[in-house]
Amino acid sequence: MSDSDIRLNANAAVPERRNPTLEALLEAAREPWTLICSLILLGFLAMAVLAPFLAGDPTAINPAQRLRPPSFEAFWGTDHLGRDVFARAMNGARMSLTVGVCVAILSAIPGVAIGIFAGMNRVGGALVMRVIDAMMAIPAVLLAIALAALLQPGLTTLIIAISIPEIPRMVRLVRSVVLSVREQPYVDAAVSVGTGGMKLVTKHILPNTVAPVIVQATYAAASAIIASAVLSFLGVGTPPDIPSWGGMMADARKFFQFYPMLMVYPGVLLSLLVLVTNVLGDRLSDALDPRKMARSI
Repeated sequence: MSDSDIRLNANAAVPERRNPTLEALLEAAREPWTLICSLILLGFLAMAVLAPFLAGDPTAINPAQRLRPPSFEAFWGTDHLGRDVFARAMNGARMSLTVGVCVAILSAIPGVAIGIFAGMNRVGGALVMRVIDAMMAIPAVLLAIALAALLQPGLTTLIIAISIPEIPRMVRLVRSVVLSVREQPYVDAAVSVGTGGMKLVTKHILPNTVAPVIVQATYAAASAIIASAVLSFLGVGTPPDIPSWGGMMADARKFFQFYPMLMVYPGVLLSLLVLVTNVLGDRLSDALDPRKMARSI
């Protein structure tokens, strides 16, 4: 047998390395509930992207057409200022998805960085966690209201006000993962051969935080969507020229007895979006469970 045949047989005998996280995500995508929720979420995304093309101007005021029933000109009727409810609801989906995605990203990036630092540095980590505990002692909605009231009203202010209370949750999660991974034998082996610093973090610590961070990010997005609606309902969210589901419900409460659908439309959309986001988070949590992934390897 030639040397080339030996090398070919040796390569054939080596099993192909699999990415357990990717395989878990693909397996979860085949489940019926995951597929249904993903399609609904894609529907909301299409609603947000196509809003300028499928709906009219959500800020156009026409007092002569106020509180009109559904028609071909306004599919869901008009509100107390004659604005198209359907157009405002579609543009509200854009605002809610923007807030959810931005808050998930803005809470994940600093949360991962601070959590890894707190987990790898005992003295500095203890000080950081005391600050995190103090932040978590303040109710998230109250902190968001205070930040939104201090800063200039707008979508950017709303995202920042909701992101800051979400960061401590991400920090605590990542720190707990880092503390657990640090005790693993392969990390001790890597340290014993001289691996340390950024190489240890990027090669062994950071990859183990990906799965829990993805799951937590979905929950942060759902929480941010609710918080944005609450702040807009209270009048400290986005300004009136930016349509939002919370603002629509706040405007409709005066007319709920006579025109209940003005509040039902944005309320149903808000509940459905949060529901599918939480269900996807639960499915991801089950699929990325370390014990389940370990059995599949």
